[in-house]
Amino acid sequence: MMKISSLIGILYLSIGLVSAETLLLSTSNTDYQITNTFSDVDLFTIDIEIDIPLQAGIYTNPTINSVDYRVFGSLAQGTPSGFPSFDLRRSITGDDFYAQGSSLSFEISDSADFSDGIQASELVDNGFIISLNAREIDNGRFHPALFELLSDGTGRIQNSDNIHTLDPLLQVNFGDEYITDLIFVPSELTLISQIPVIPVPPPSRYSGGSLSFISLFVLILFRHRKILSKIKT
Repeated sequence: MMKISSLIGILYLSIGLVSAETLLLSTSNTDYQITNTFSDVDLFTIDIEIDIPLQAGIYTNPTINSVDYRVFGSLAQGTPSGFPSFDLRRSITGDDFYAQGSSLSFEISDSADFSDGIQASELVDNGFIISLNAREIDNGRFHPALFELLSDGTGRIQNSDNIHTLDPLLQVNFGDEYITDLIFVPSELTLISQIPVIPVPPPSRYSGGSLSFISLFVLILFRHRKILSKIKT
């Protein structure tokens, strides 16, 4: 049976759409074996759309279209925030992400196979294989995350060294609020995939706008690659 990705490619051709590509860096707690080292933070999701086609090379603070992430959990007593629990949800532009003091860094190996996305084993070891520091400065938040993975199949998500306020100065150190250790199989963890940028045509007088609907439908399918991977074809 024809794979969904092939069917979508044919759909593109049939409706005459030409697409560029960007990258989607996507991961969540379900990708890892989790150990709560400090506090109990078992749920997180990260989705970052990077405005660069898939290619080998170093990505240090690349151009980002959007950042969507969530970190949720209960906290140990006596943390700087004093909260019993938290549910941090951030949905911001790349410009806002960098302006708040955040950073992103990874390197795709020259030997990476682009046909099935980029697995953790295809990222270069630079002391880490990926570092997402969602640090925030003077935004009134304690819990934005530092997410890092290592080439040996271990990693960690913990609070970054966020500056809650500048006046008065109130800062937390790494891990003051939560530390969650991660274990994964590098060759099986897909972190990065290509997604199409689809120009949405104006409604057709013959189709009543159906092309726009199809374009939107295709984009939704690509943005949910983890759901698609579970569909048997």
